[in-house]
Amino acid sequence: MSKLIVPVILAGGQGTRLWPLSRAARPKQFLSLTGDQSLFQQTLDRVGDSALYAPAVVMTNADYRFIVAEQAADMGVTLQGILLEPVARNTAVAIVAAAAFVRERFGDDAIILVLPSDHEIDVDAGYLEAIQHAATAARAGDLVTFGLLPSHPETGYGYIKAQAEVGGGARSVESFAEKPDLARAEQMLAEGGYFWNSGMFMLGVGIFLRECEMLAPETFAAAITSVSQAKTDLDFVRLDETSFAKAPNISVDYAIFEKTTRAVVTAVNFDWSDLGAWDAVWKTSSKDASNNASRGKVTLSNVSNSLVISDAAHVAVEGLDDIAVIATDDAVYVGKLSEAQKVGAMVKVLRAGKTTSGLTEIHKTAYRPWGGYSSIFSGDRFQVKRLFVTPGKKLSLQKHHHRAEHWIVVRGTAHVTIDGTVTTLSENQSIYLPLSCAHRLANPGKIELELIEVQTGSYLGEDDIIRIEDEFGRA
Repeated sequence: MSKLIVPVILAGGQGTRLWPLSRAARPKQFLSLTGDQSLFQQTLDRVGDSALYAPAVVMTNADYRFIVAEQAADMGVTLQGILLEPVARNTAVAIVAAAAFVRERFGDDAIILVLPSDHEIDVDAGYLEAIQHAATAARAGDLVTFGLLPSHPETGYGYIKAQAEVGGGARSVESFAEKPDLARAEQMLAEGGYFWNSGMFMLGVGIFLRECEMLAPETFAAAITSVSQAKTDLDFVRLDETSFAKAPNISVDYAIFEKTTRAVVTAVNFDWSDLGAWDAVWKTSSKDASNNASRGKVTLSNVSNSLVISDAAHVAVEGLDDIAVIATDDAVYVGKLSEAQKVGAMVKVLRAGKTTSGLTEIHKTAYRPWGGYSSIFSGDRFQVKRLFVTPGKKLSLQKHHHRAEHWIVVRGTAHVTIDGTVTTLSENQSIYLPLSCAHRLANPGKIELELIEVQTGSYLGEDDIIRIEDEFGRA
C-alpha cells in the first residue's frame, strides 16, 4: 500500500467554448492560454511533489495520446499510465476505469485525486491544506468533492449545498444543484451554504468502486471489463472499446455522488477558474488601464473591458466596449465578452455546415507525434505546407498513390529515405519524391527541422498515406 496520492487527470474534453483557438484536434487543455505552459502542463506541475503524489494517471482519447506524451516529456514528467478512452462517455466511466487501473497497481487502500486538465488554480497554503483535509476524509471512507466559495452569482457552474467552512474538515453534502439562471444564482449566494462544484474529487478506490458497483452497476461493469481487457500500445493503455461503449453517457455526479451517502465536501477559497469561456480567460489575464486583456499582434484604441487575441494577422480594434476578438490563421470570432457562453452554440452552427465543419475540428497547424505541419496555400492540383520535425524524430515510411512531393529544407538537417536510399540535406537544399515512392523523413540533428513541402497531383487528401513502417504504431 502506498501512502502517496495518485493523481488522475482527465484530459479528453474538446473545449468548444474557446473556439477558434480550441478545436477538436487540439483542445484548450493543450493550449497555453494563461502562461508559457499549457493548462495540462500546469495540472501536471500541481501534482509534481513526489513526497505527496505518485506519478499521475492521465485519461484521454486516442487522438490526444501523442500530445499528452509529448507535453509530459517536455516537462521531464514520468506518468503512471496514459489510458485511452475509445469513445466519449462523460466522466463517470472514465473515473471508474481510472480507479480500477490504480487499484490493480496500488490496491484497495489507494487514494486518487481526480483533476480536470483545463483548470487554472493558484496553489497557495489554502489549496495545500484542502488537499490534506480531503485525503484524510477519503482515507476514512468518504467520497470527497471540492467546493469553491462563490465570489459572484455564476450561471456557468453547478453548485453544492453543505454546512462546510473554508479551512475546516470535510462536511456532508446536502444536495447538488444544476447550473442555475441568474436569479437562482443570486438567491443561492444570499442564502449561503452553497459552493461552486469544482469537478475535483478525492477518492479511496476501494470504497469508490464498491459504491459504484452498488449505485451504477452498468457503469461499473463497463469500466472494469474495459480495464481487464485493455491492450498495451507503445506507452499507452487502450481500454476495450466494446465494453467501454456499453457505459451510460453520464457524469460521476449523476451516477454516484447524488446517490451515495458517503459524499462530503471540502470547502476552499483559492483562486480557481475552469476557463470554460473567453470571459473566464479575460478574468484571469493581466489587463491594461482600460481593463483590456490582449495577446499577440494587437492594437487597441478607445477600447475597454475587452479581450483581443491574435495568433496570426495584426488585429486593430477601435471604439468598442465588452468585446471578444479571437483571431487565428483561418478563423476570427467576434462577439460580446459578457455573452462568451454563446460561443458553444456558434460552434454547433459551424459544425453543421458542410463548408465550415472543418473549422471546428482542425487548425491550419496540425500536430503529430514527430512534430507537425501547417497549411500555407492550396490550389487546383497543388498544395504548399510547412513541416516541422522534432530533433531525433522521424515520420513513418510511407507512399502516396495520387501525389508527388518536393521538399526544401529551410532550417536544420534532414535524412530523406527514397526507396531505400538515404540522402542528407542541409539548409537551402531540396529533393523530389516521385509518385508511389516509399519515402521517409527524419531529423538527426539537435534543432527543429523545418521544410517547405510542395505537393502536386490529382488528389491531395491526408488519407492518401499508405504507412509501411511506423515507430508510433500507426502502420
